[in-house]
Amino acid sequence: MTEPLKKGDLFHIVAASSPINKKEDLQAGIKVLEEWGLTCNQMDTIDRSWGYLAGNDEVRFNELHPKSYYPLLTFARGGWGSARLLEKRQPWKEGWMIGFSDLTSILLARLAGGFQGGVHGPLITTLGSEPEWSKDRLKSILFGNCVPDIYGDPWGGGLAKGPLIVGNLTVMTHLIGTEHLPTFKESILIIEDIGEAPYRIDRMLTHLRLAGVLQQLSGIGFGSFKYCEDEKDVDETKTFRLLDIFKNRTQDLKIPIVSNLPIGHCCGNASLPLGSQAILNGDKGSLSLLK
Repeated sequence: MTEPLKKGDLFHIVAASSPINKKEDLQAGIKVLEEWGLTCNQMDTIDRSWGYLAGNDEVRFNELHPKSYYPLLTFARGGWGSARLLEKRQPWKEGWMIGFSDLTSILLARLAGGFQGGVHGPLITTLGSEPEWSKDRLKSILFGNCVPDIYGDPWGGGLAKGPLIVGNLTVMTHLIGTEHLPTFKESILIIEDIGEAPYRIDRMLTHLRLAGVLQQLSGIGFGSFKYCEDEKDVDETKTFRLLDIFKNRTQDLKIPIVSNLPIGHCCGNASLPLGSQAILNGDKGSLSLLK
């Protein structure tokens, strides 16, 4: 179990994906963590770039694995690039690590490596704009306090209990066949995405079925799928709605399912600790963390 943070602890910012393009968003996130009593390590992530990446692979790898120990690593932004860093052996350390979107690859690889403390939650550049309940939730997770339940739309199926696996559907799917996916056996899977057409989401969920991933789960939850469906000028005779795809690809699994959870590319992005035991209530639409 990862030790709770305490006031005075240092946090280290990692730009493992795309370059930081809004300094003010970075500073707003730093301010939130400093208000919690944490201290920011010096960094040189601003304006650093190598093509569409926030530095070459060596620079970003070394930032992901600093020589000094920090109890908290927080990712700067998503985009693309973090999976490239997994080609090397990962010298993981204990501690907390927060991110989502493209950072799904890092969080899942670390969990597969046997390390707790990964949190699917706001990036340092999105934290400042999160609602207070979302900030408070992340703080409670990091400092070892009680965390309230979150709610979505119930699809039935009763209760599921198991460790949480949370991440971006696209990024997760591209890890199939690698050593960087944790076991899904009797886990609760929560997925989200952004900017993917319904047919591509269908393709990815089908890939997860063909790989035998979905059939292993004890429960599944759908978070935010932002910009994944055009509500205008849709000819429903020539496409499927996302809700139809979700149901078609999962309801035969006969497990608890909850949709529309406040997780992902939405403002409130509810933080969830990967690998932690949880209960998904398909009848009430709730997701609860267990101590």
